[in-house]
Amino acid sequence: MTAASPLRVWRECDGKLLRLRLSRPKANIVDAEMIAALDDALAEGIADRHLCAVLLDAEGSHFSFGASVPEHLPETCAAMIRSLDRLILRMVRSPVPILVAVRGQCLGGGLEVACGGHLIFATPDSRFGQPEIQLGVFAAAASCLLPERIGRAQAEDLLISGRSITGQEAAAMQLVNTVSDDPEAAALAYFNQHLAPRSASSLRFAVRAARVGMVKRVEVNLAAVEELYLDGLMSTHDAVEGLRAFIDKRPPQWRDE
Repeated sequence: MTAASPLRVWRECDGKLLRLRLSRPKANIVDAEMIAALDDALAEGIADRHLCAVLLDAEGSHFSFGASVPEHLPETCAAMIRSLDRLILRMVRSPVPILVAVRGQCLGGGLEVACGGHLIFATPDSRFGQPEIQLGVFAAAASCLLPERIGRAQAEDLLISGRSITGQEAAAMQLVNTVSDDPEAAALAYFNQHLAPRSASSLRFAVRAARVGMVKRVEVNLAAVEELYLDGLMSTHDAVEGLRAFIDKRPPQWRDE
């Protein structure tokens, strides 16, 4: 890895644990380069039959402020959406459990990446949300992932309102599995107690079995939502206006069209 890489990658626990760390604080934006680095690291790591788990966390005070807003503009949004969807599908299909440790903000594309994992560990005061609607767009991957994690009613609340919730509230919704002042340590303790002692081969079958129905639903739904986003939403005035207004740091001028 070079110093310019957006992602730190290393192994621990005799190679049984793959560590991935978003390394562009403070925002840790999930842009094209970050997506590619995550996808490559996961593809290589999962191919190792001895791997028992992945731990994804972030450098700095915040997990991620979200995806790159400029990359959502019409000229680049198709490539961005499709690459993020490929990453999400790799995570959802992963036969190796992905543990995610969250501090600070976990928003937008950052929350979508976290939801692609299996277990989320977070501080009580961390913040989770899908604020895309505030910019005139919607959270494509989260529209498929959040209903799987927290049920449709609670998912629709977060997706339609764009509001954020604390780690404690996220745990009450079962979006977060464990609340801890040190989520990385909590994730490592879980790995050491529950995953490291297991057969890596048998663990993969257990993970696949637990998600068999979910994977099929997400595959179908993600394709439909991707089409709705690219062929429907991005042909409207307000979607482009909301994004440009955010970049220009001005209030959007909605036309409701």
